[in-house]
Amino acid sequence: MLRRDLDAGVLREAFARFPSGVVALCAIIDGVTQGLIASSFTVGVSLEPALVSFAVQNTSRTWPILRTAERLGVSVLGAEHHSACLQIAAKDGDRFAGLELTPSESGALFLDRAALWMEASVYAEVPAGDHHVVLLEVHGVSTHGGQHAPLIFHDSAFHDLPKIPGASAC
Repeated sequence: MLRRDLDAGVLREAFARFPSGVVALCAIIDGVTQGLIASSFTVGVSLEPALVSFAVQNTSRTWPILRTAERLGVSVLGAEHHSACLQIAAKDGDRFAGLELTPSESGALFLDRAALWMEASVYAEVPAGDHHVVLLEVHGVSTHGGQHAPLIFHDSAFHDLPKIPGASAC
């Protein structure tokens, strides 16, 4: 039976049933490391131009700063990034203390041992209720040869994606 009392709690519970990857979007802006975490990330929005997307809350304090970067580093977080994810998502403190980071020449910033790196720039932003959907144009990628399994967010918790021997795509 469908629930029709779609308050924020009901929706959070429903949306948590959909597993998603987790990304860190980071850059160095005016010499300061900036970043945010998103589990609303979508790849393959477009191949020409190469576009990906994510959603950011309208109340984000970091996005108005981060969106000014020439290039953003998108790191698809790896299985070992549980604590790094929580640290970057924190509202206070040094959110990058002790993290191993790799900057690009353009100021994009990547987390080491991520499952995937993408260097991107803001292509467009679309208002969407209490969020904005942000389209990013991808300018470069590094897949790291599949060495790092991605971190998955499901049922409001982080999980490692298990490797199934002999499994192939449908």
